[in-house]
Amino acid sequence: MASDGIYDSESGVYRGPLRPALPEISDPYVDIFSFLCKNTRDPRYRNKLALVDGLTGEGLSFHDLKEKVRAVAAGLTKRFGIVQGDVVLILSPNTIWFPVVAYAVASLGAITTTANHAYTEREILKQVQDSKARLIVTIPSLLDRVRAFGLPVILFGDAEAVAQVVAKEEKSAAVRVSRFSDLLTFDPAEAPRVAVRQDSTAVLLYSSGTTGLSKGVVLTHRNCMYTAMQFQYGPDLELRQRVKLMLLPMFHVYGLVIVTFCQLQRGSTVVSLPKYELELALRTIEKYRVTDFPAVPPIVLALAKQKVVGNYDLSSLVELTSGAAPLGKDLMQEVARLFPSLRIRQGYGLTETSGLVSVAMVKKDNSHFGSCGSLAPDMEAKVVDVATGKSLPPNEVGELWVRGPNIMQGYLEKPEETAATLDKEGWLHTGDVVYFDNEGSLYIVDRIKELIKCKGFQVAPAELEGLLLTHPEIMDAAVVPLPDDEAGEVPTAYVVRAAGSNLSSSEVIAFIHKQVVFYKRLRQVTFIPAIPKSASGKILRRELKAQRTAKL
Repeated sequence: MASDGIYDSESGVYRGPLRPALPEISDPYVDIFSFLCKNTRDPRYRNKLALVDGLTGEGLSFHDLKEKVRAVAAGLTKRFGIVQGDVVLILSPNTIWFPVVAYAVASLGAITTTANHAYTEREILKQVQDSKARLIVTIPSLLDRVRAFGLPVILFGDAEAVAQVVAKEEKSAAVRVSRFSDLLTFDPAEAPRVAVRQDSTAVLLYSSGTTGLSKGVVLTHRNCMYTAMQFQYGPDLELRQRVKLMLLPMFHVYGLVIVTFCQLQRGSTVVSLPKYELELALRTIEKYRVTDFPAVPPIVLALAKQKVVGNYDLSSLVELTSGAAPLGKDLMQEVARLFPSLRIRQGYGLTETSGLVSVAMVKKDNSHFGSCGSLAPDMEAKVVDVATGKSLPPNEVGELWVRGPNIMQGYLEKPEETAATLDKEGWLHTGDVVYFDNEGSLYIVDRIKELIKCKGFQVAPAELEGLLLTHPEIMDAAVVPLPDDEAGEVPTAYVVRAAGSNLSSSEVIAFIHKQVVFYKRLRQVTFIPAIPKSASGKILRRELKAQRTAKL
């Protein structure tokens, strides 16, 4: 029997333990930047640090952040003609200027789309074309990957280095390149005042969804604002004003919405690092007295296994929260043993849910270990039997469906894919196999969807299979996950060679290596006579996994 209010046996709906409902944002014209300004209007925030560069120490107070956002918004309009509905692509490692651009774009009623800065030119171009981006914001070292697109480019980075690149590009006239620092010189008072509806698109983040290739996930201002409220609601209110380490990529929903947007709207300080290196992260925690460490399982594993951790003063840490992929109970217990005063928990979410479905509430006896926690406020869920469509009670396993104010509007210009994932009643079919216990804690069992989760990133087998089939000596191919202690899963391929071919596994790996981002690269290739398929032509991945297991 579930705890009171957690499960309604008549409707089959689960709800979280936190009541009452979130306050309604009644004004239809509210954007995420205005929401930030409202939440931090208290005079005590004026000089409080909002963003800090963990490498250089450069920082922005909340007052500076607001002024810089307005200046950049003025520059985007006056210099580049960005208006409501336009799409701006940010292709960059973490920087304190990343959220400045995202907020500036949002304040204009325009749309931010983000891409992994490790993407190849082919992958970036696909997103540029799909999103219909009008402007790219990036760094000098990535200019070669976007130069051929014919779009204006703004460069973050060291002023002198950027100036040299801009001067060189001006001579060639190949692409219009500008310095980001120039946008900061615009008068904030000249930023246009745009009436932005809360139900209009704020960000367009790309995800492989429940199946298939990458699709643009449409998230509105309302989605992002309610996600922020969901995170600042409940018994942990004393954590509102803390120092958060931001080494998760800001192009990812976890980094952009859950950490950056949500924490700034709470009034927290966000310390940004451009990349993950364990000792760099540890030095930053020590230097800036970081209190909260949002992480992913490979980072948590490093904290538990790397002896160098003991060389740093991490006594400021209050909470470690892991997301993006399941974190094992044993690993959580090991970290708790090493850091007995640290609150350790994990959460669960999807790009399609603005990054949030559930998060664990810390318990003194650590009984929450292994769980993804309780549903966030105003979230509803069902556990559905895949075969019968019947809603299931606690402790029974089925597919998770979720509904709430942070659910996406759909996939960009893909009505069929949207309908397959988001039904007419607003339930998002996650493709994850789960159960709730009697207290309403969520446990992830497996995934119906065929995506591979490598280091918290999604890898669509269909994309790699399509690339493999472009090789003249490959007749057929299938990609399945291979368990990996550090990455969680890595892509591995089964390949059918053309008759007479002597193609080697190393050649296949190299063929894919140069075409995709690091986490999509194949780690292993096995040659087989034929790919097992169903009568309808669907690859039987479970048979390939069984073959591999049988050989172990």
